[in-house]
Order: sequence, then structure tokens, then C-alpha cells
Amino acid sequence: MLQVQFLRENKDRVLEGLNKRNFKQTDLIEEAISVDDGRKKLQFDLDENLAGMNKISKEIGLLMKEGKKEEAEKAKSKTAEFKENSQDLQQKLKAAEGRLLEILYLIPNIPYEKVVAGNGADDNEIIYQSHDVEGLGEGAIPHWELAKKYNIIDFELGVKIAGAGFPVYLGKGARLQRALVQYFLDKNVDSGYMEVNPPHVVNEASGYGTGQLPDKEGQMYYINEDNLYLIPTAEVPVTNLYRDVIIDEKDLPVRNTAFSQCYRREAGSYGAHVRGLNRLHQFEKVEIVRIEKPENSYAALEGMVEHVKSILVDLELPFRILRLCGGDTGFAAAMTYDFEVWSAAQEKWLEVSSVSNFETFQANRLKCRYKADGKTQLVHTLNGSAMALPRIMAALLENNQNADGIKLPAKVAEYAKFDLIS
Repeated sequence: MLQVQFLRENKDRVLEGLNKRNFKQTDLIEEAISVDDGRKKLQFDLDENLAGMNKISKEIGLLMKEGKKEEAEKAKSKTAEFKENSQDLQQKLKAAEGRLLEILYLIPNIPYEKVVAGNGADDNEIIYQSHDVEGLGEGAIPHWELAKKYNIIDFELGVKIAGAGFPVYLGKGARLQRALVQYFLDKNVDSGYMEVNPPHVVNEASGYGTGQLPDKEGQMYYINEDNLYLIPTAEVPVTNLYRDVIIDEKDLPVRNTAFSQCYRREAGSYGAHVRGLNRLHQFEKVEIVRIEKPENSYAALEGMVEHVKSILVDLELPFRILRLCGGDTGFAAAMTYDFEVWSAAQEKWLEVSSVSNFETFQANRLKCRYKADGKTQLVHTLNGSAMALPRIMAALLENNQNADGIKLPAKVAEYAKFDLIS
């Protein structure tokens, strides 16, 4: 969430950034400033009214000491008017604060200066590609057919149990999933991330804290009886560990990693592009989260990019890195890098990781700050997938198929304790 003072002092920059995103509700900027002006006036009037009431109360005390009961009673009659005014002003102030928060929740983050304008995925910048890519040629089959052929993933069984988008992993498919999770966690821990095991449900405050609410409310599974949400990513509970926390400067940076199931309704998703593992309602993912001093956050972002890159190198998959344009950057992010792996059988790129810097956007909602030289200020938060399982699994199956079966890369085989699915 952007701060009103930032909107006030950087209006041109804000409007320029929102234009990069193709954000049309720019009138919200002026409305936020106007509502905040009204809020300040109400706060001033309330403070003046309370000061007047305090002054009369002191006068009444003095008059009573001096035995001037009649004058004291007249003064008491004035306090009723002050009390009534205070109650009215407090109600108006609460309404203004609520409206201001509603407006600020609707304004996305401002893209970082390196982010280019654009309408969507076609305008993203490719900044790195590991290999020239091509299809596997005649006879290659997509992962959903490989899964059926080798009995490692059953999509139809998942439909019977829960519905489309909830696959059941079997035998070596389940073992491969578990091996990948362990490898990702080990890789992250070896790089200095502390592993945490967070809840898979969060309350409303947590959803607002990281920006999923209200922006993606329709995409989250909601547990009505308990007013809880199933998490779309471990980013939400892990980042919220630091909600309403003031971190000592010496404890920065904070680096956490977590494995979780992820739940996404993916409302409106249909067609060939969601077939098999391409898009699921439940999937496994390992996440990395960092909390940094503002001056260090973009160096940290580049470090996270290199870390995820090293994982894909170990997996021996053709991949590319994109810097997202304004129109494709998520609501809360200031800058995002996407990682895509090449699906040889489908002959298309599949997104497997996003690594983002949110600057102070989440921290402002979370009230996550750090103290240095006796002063407190907002931190920068970052997160990334390291990594999401479904499309990694799809690419591993498709890119490594041969006449004998599916030959696993050495690092994967080391963790899986087998090197061939046949």
C-alpha cells in the first residue's frame, strides 16, 4: 500500500508509474489526497474540541474549590455540548479513515524505473536464455500422456475425489515430487535461508498484509465458518510472521524459505493451456522470502534471480528469464522477474517462478519496520518461487523422454534415488 504522503509529494511519478501499468483509475490519487485533507481537518477539530473540554473541566475544578457552585454548574452545562461534538467528530473521523484505507487498497504499487511500459506478456523483456530451443520431434508426447503411460500421475482419479485441477501422484511420480521439494529446500537452506513451516490457512489481516486482498479475493479459497483463507503461496504466512514487528537493524536481512501446498481457484481458466499440470487448483511450491533495508533490496533481488537460475541449471532444463513490463507486473510488486522453462513436447514456455521486489508496499500494510539510529522506517520485502512443482515436473518429463522412458538429470536422480521412469 502506498502512503498518502508519497502520493502527495510524488504525484507526477505516481501517475507516470500507473500509466506504465495501464491503470485507468488515476482519479483515486486525487480522491485519496482529498479524503486525507478532510481527515486531517476532522482530526484538528477533534483535538481542538477535546482541548476545550479539558480546559472547562479544569475550570470547573477550580470553581468548586473556590465554593462557586453556581458558576461551576453553568460551566458543566457546556461540557455536554463538547462531548456531543467530540462523538460526532470521532464518528466522522473513523468514516474518513475507513474510506481512505479503501482507496489506498485499490491503488497498485508503482513500477521500478527499469520496468518498461506494456500491455501484457508480449511486452515483457527477455534478459537471459540458456539454450536455443526446439521441439523433440515426431513421437514426443506431452506430460499428461507420459503420466498415464508410466502410471505416475492420475488426473482422472483426482477429478473423482475433488474435481479438475487436483491430480493424484503415484509411485515414482510421488517420490519425484518429494525429491524435488527436498532438493529445493536444501538448496535454499545452504544459501542462507532459514526454513520455516507455516500454517496453510491465513486470516483476513494476513491477506491484506501481503496484497492478496482485496485484489485477488475471488481467486482464493475461503473457509466461511472460520473467516480463513487457504494460502495461494507460502509468501503470505511467511511474510506475515513480521506483521506489526520492528526489526533491529542488526537482524537484517531476514531470509526465510518454506514448503507448502498452494490453493488457487483459477476462476475463468479453461482451454488447452490449462491441461495436465499446466494450471492446477492445488500444487506444491517452495518459496523464498527476504526482508531488507531499502538501499539493499535491488541487490538482494538480483541475488535471488541468480539463486533461482542456479536451480534451473542443476535441473538441466532450457530456461529463460524475463523482466515483466508494467502491464504484466503483479498488483503489489515494483519489479518482477519471471522464469520460464521450455516444454519440448508442448513446444511452449511455461512459467515456473516469479521473483519480485515489493519495496515498501507490503511493509506499509504489514507495519513491518526496522530501527536504526533510534529511528524506525519501513523495510523492503521480496519473495520468489524456488520453485513451483507442477510445470517443473511437466518440463522434466517432456524434455527427458526417450525410447527407454524418462531419464532424470543427475541432481534429481541423486535426491529421487532412481534415475529412470519406465
